[in-house]
Amino acid sequence: MIAALLSLTILASLLGLFLGAAARKYRVADNPLVDKVDALLPQTQCAQCGYPGCRPYARAIISGEADINRCPPGGATTIRALGDLLGRDVKPLDSTCGVETPPMVAVIDEDICIGCRLCIKACPVDVIIGAPKLMHTVVERECTGCELCVPVCPVDCIDMIEIETDISNWRWPAPSDYQQRTAHG
Repeated sequence: MIAALLSLTILASLLGLFLGAAARKYRVADNPLVDKVDALLPQTQCAQCGYPGCRPYARAIISGEADINRCPPGGATTIRALGDLLGRDVKPLDSTCGVETPPMVAVIDEDICIGCRLCIKACPVDVIIGAPKLMHTVVERECTGCELCVPVCPVDCIDMIEIETDISNWRWPAPSDYQQRTAHG
């Protein structure tokens, strides 16, 4: 019995080493442009663009399968940045994907929460914590505001709250935004 266990352990270790070496040697490198496009996307993983996350959407943009205007969380700023990076014409946000909204965060009313765990399963970035039949809560600083948890809640205890601008999340406006605002008033 011990000899069989020892044999299986040695075999598993050797196969693991072989697979690890093969993975490093035969690794398929992603297009570096995909990394640049992915870095411009907001990383909400909301799937509003029609793809399961930001990286698959970035791959679709590079392959020509998707246009640059399908990201509601990124909005006009992201569309402009993608257009600049890729040398493509800037278009308005595709309204079939949703509308641009300010940054939001999910907040669970813990007094109403029944602990069904449906929101935990829906969260693409795993920032909702709780146990079955006990209240859940959102790690707000990590929430991307994708809103995927809202429709699955059977007791409607999740609200999306706009993130207030403060020193930790304020950004300088892009030069073109500033020039447009000063030119018009």
